[in-house]
Amino acid sequence: MAGMVLEDGSPSVSSPLQFFSLMSLSPGIGSPYPWLREMKSEERGLYLIQALITTANHVAAGSIENANLGLEQIAHLSSPDGDAIQRIAAYFTEALADRMLKRWPGLHKALNSTKISSVSEERLVQKLFFELCPFLKLSYVITNQAIIEAMEGEKVVHIIDLNSVEPAQWINLLQLFSARPEGPPHLRITGIHEQKEVLDEMAHRLNEEAGNLDIPFQFNSVVTKLENLDTESLRVKTGEAVAVSSVLQLHHLLAFDDEMLRRNSPMGSRSFSSIQMQAALQSNTHTLGDFLEKDMMSGYTPSPDSTSSSPLSLASAPKMVTFLNSLWCLSPKLMVVTEQESNHNQFSLMDRIYEALYFYGSLFDCLPSTASRVPIERQKLEKMLFGEEIKNIVSCEGTERKERHEKLEKWIPRLEMAGFGRVALSYNTMMQARTLLQSYGYEGFKIKEENGLCFMCWKSRPLYSVSAWRFRRY
Repeated sequence: MAGMVLEDGSPSVSSPLQFFSLMSLSPGIGSPYPWLREMKSEERGLYLIQALITTANHVAAGSIENANLGLEQIAHLSSPDGDAIQRIAAYFTEALADRMLKRWPGLHKALNSTKISSVSEERLVQKLFFELCPFLKLSYVITNQAIIEAMEGEKVVHIIDLNSVEPAQWINLLQLFSARPEGPPHLRITGIHEQKEVLDEMAHRLNEEAGNLDIPFQFNSVVTKLENLDTESLRVKTGEAVAVSSVLQLHHLLAFDDEMLRRNSPMGSRSFSSIQMQAALQSNTHTLGDFLEKDMMSGYTPSPDSTSSSPLSLASAPKMVTFLNSLWCLSPKLMVVTEQESNHNQFSLMDRIYEALYFYGSLFDCLPSTASRVPIERQKLEKMLFGEEIKNIVSCEGTERKERHEKLEKWIPRLEMAGFGRVALSYNTMMQARTLLQSYGYEGFKIKEENGLCFMCWKSRPLYSVSAWRFRRY
């Protein structure tokens, strides 16, 4: 999206991410309301992001009156069906308001007491994400091709799906195995999900496809939350070649190690002020994006967990260590892990907000290119999936905060410490992913390969990573 030039000669901004580097960082809270709606769209976007960051600082500092005033002003300009900046602001302000309401537990519970989350709603949002964004499809293609290559010559293959919700992934794998020159293996898939109805649908679809292809097949359902999984229930047998598929799941387990990390790590972070940010931008960095990437500024101490993982910090996460060790004990020939490429697992609220603004700003920016003809579907996806993730990142703490996304640079040492060795994704695997992406004709999406690792990007920003691993003896 190319920028235009305004009458005064200044550049306009057509992408929500560009606002981050052009905005003024003076507080701007407390201005009279009438002129807000008279703003041009570019001015409105700049003001919204500025007001959102300032208001978030008030929320982080516990300044309820100032936060309330900021949210009231933002509400005059934000909208879940407006442009990208308006939509982002709407969901972040809803998350900030939810965090404020938690100071009054009775009020918060009363306002949320009638919320209903149905299986059909969960399936709808997963279907929308699968259909409107290319990321899941690319993850499935990469995972399946890596499995096909790793299982060459194997007679009995057992796949463990840590979040069994989308039959399309395994239907494609069945078809690939059916076309294998030496014939298909005996295939077992163990699906894990907390809703029996989801697994029943998966079993029906896959058994039907396997029957049509005449492939010996068995589907095992394990109804449980991932954090409660007992690997004995997976019934892995001697002689099976095991593959594990984890798509956007492992980060949830980090919530259960939160309290231990809090006890063992000094709380050195402080919330940002607009003055501090302005000073940082004028000194060593050129844009707010540069500043966020470097995580440096004068007078600011990063959160302990915003730095690279160390063996000590990794060892302080017993739930994750135990879970990965249990997978290692299955001696998997292959494990493919897809995760969000962003740091949303930081103690500091402002650290999380900055990272989330960039990450979800990219997602909101890319959606019109894939969902231009179905704006209602796009709005459902933004509200039911991205909006809820933003709320969880911003509003929740402790075990309630499940969306603890971390970059691949933190997952690599964690998986290596658990005994896994890296498997480079092959040239053929990457070519298949690129061919699929090109077939959609989407502008702006890219696939980047680095040292056998895959990053799925919107323009130059990686949004999701895919890495492959295997059992390695100590």
